[in-house]
Amino acid sequence: MPERLFVCTPSKLGAFADCPRRYRYSYVDRPTPPKGPPWAHNSMGASVHTALKNWFALPAERRAPGALPTLLKATWVREGYRDVEQERAVYRRALEWLESYVATLDPEEEPLGVERVVATKTAVLALNGRADRIDARTTDDGPEAVIVDYKTGRSGLDADDARGSQALALYAFAAERVFRRPCRRVELHHLPTGTVAVHEHTEESLARQVRRAEETATDIMAAEKAVAAGADPDREFPTNPGSLCGWCDFRKVCPAGAGVAGKEPWTAVEHLGA
Repeated sequence: MPERLFVCTPSKLGAFADCPRRYRYSYVDRPTPPKGPPWAHNSMGASVHTALKNWFALPAERRAPGALPTLLKATWVREGYRDVEQERAVYRRALEWLESYVATLDPEEEPLGVERVVATKTAVLALNGRADRIDARTTDDGPEAVIVDYKTGRSGLDADDARGSQALALYAFAAERVFRRPCRRVELHHLPTGTVAVHEHTEESLARQVRRAEETATDIMAAEKAVAAGADPDREFPTNPGSLCGWCDFRKVCPAGAGVAGKEPWTAVEHLGA
């Protein structure tokens, strides 16, 4: 019998690549081990993404920076902050980012998709993922689709980040098949700095990223099959100790992570209240 396709998202593949044990806790063990408290930077990031989604849902004549306070307030996630003072400071900073960012956009332009799920299959994968935005643009060669991903983290981004992002490449690979137009350009829009990191994929570079994803999926399926046959789950899904352990949701239940000093839920946004 042929192997079943591995149903996945880019984040699911990324979880295994970062740490097989974290993948196991997230996707294999049932019930799922208890997680730590919510992270403030995730709350802020989700709020900003949803506000932008709702901005694009407005009629074109209402897409102006002045609409953003209402949109952000309606979508604001309050979890993870140290206190109300910090939360308010982060809200003000996030609103500044949004107002600066939408001032660079043409409100008349309609994206191909906003928070759009794209899906496709390969010989190994049944892949789906939700792209922040997929733009319709025209080049000398005709219409194309462009993957746009919003970033709200502290670190700046450059072309190497866009080039190396497997998630963006997989979105482009799937979008090209969904929209039946070339999709080779991927962009990381860093709202805190207003910068855009760009990479132009080729057919070959997208194929390399897809092969990497298939190899990861093959490793996951082999580990899951071994555990189902009675193998030691800890051996099949080893830990990958490192700097990410302090940020892991499962740090307290993981033998490797338990000895690492955990980050406070609001650590990543402390600088925004300064």
